[in-house]
Amino acid sequence: MRQLFLDTETTGLSAEGGDRVIELGCVELVNRKLTGNNLHFYFNPGRDSHEDALKVHGISNEFLRDKPKFAQVADEVLAFIEDAELIIHNAPFDVGFIDHELGLLGGGTRRIVEICSVIDTLAMARERFPGQRNSLDALCKRLDVNNNHRTLHGALLDAELLSDVYLAMTAGQGDLGLSNIETPIERSSIQLGSHTPVSHKVLLASAEEQGLHLARLEKIAKKSGGRLQWPS
Repeated sequence: MRQLFLDTETTGLSAEGGDRVIELGCVELVNRKLTGNNLHFYFNPGRDSHEDALKVHGISNEFLRDKPKFAQVADEVLAFIEDAELIIHNAPFDVGFIDHELGLLGGGTRRIVEICSVIDTLAMARERFPGQRNSLDALCKRLDVNNNHRTLHGALLDAELLSDVYLAMTAGQGDLGLSNIETPIERSSIQLGSHTPVSHKVLLASAEEQGLHLARLEKIAKKSGGRLQWPS
């Protein structure tokens, strides 16, 4: 299976508000091995980045002045990602921005969901590590992925780190459905499909264990005035 780890950097947080993609990076994985066949572009967005965005990615407006417009390389991007499985951290954000760029091309250009499938690793991480921080930096720390060289965000760098995080999260698990979190994606939303069913062995309590459990309940009931109430 051909998988692509994709990340973007943008001028701000709102594609609908006029923000644009300024960098796109893709790292290719085939049969769980990095191939080195990557894709990386900087784009001239035709507008300046917000100050807060500059603090995140550090890509100056001047640096982007002589870079191609997204429209100039859109065909190359689409050809590279077509029929692949895109793996993205917080997929709705990146997919929404790319769909917006494609929409600006006109001519009935397809959306990402019509070109390839998408896995959201943020959704995966939240399912596996509920209640914990699941940013890319937090996952790198939790899964012992070295990100010491990451002082600023960068699309290609973050895609490379995400590939290491994904391999660590799925190591030794085979196909337990983690690669099946595919979604019909709208511009600003993502819906998770159900995982592939996995059979589990059910262990029933013994008669002795059931007796101990009932005795415990009776003890709790006495302390609560003879009545048990489950928390809502």
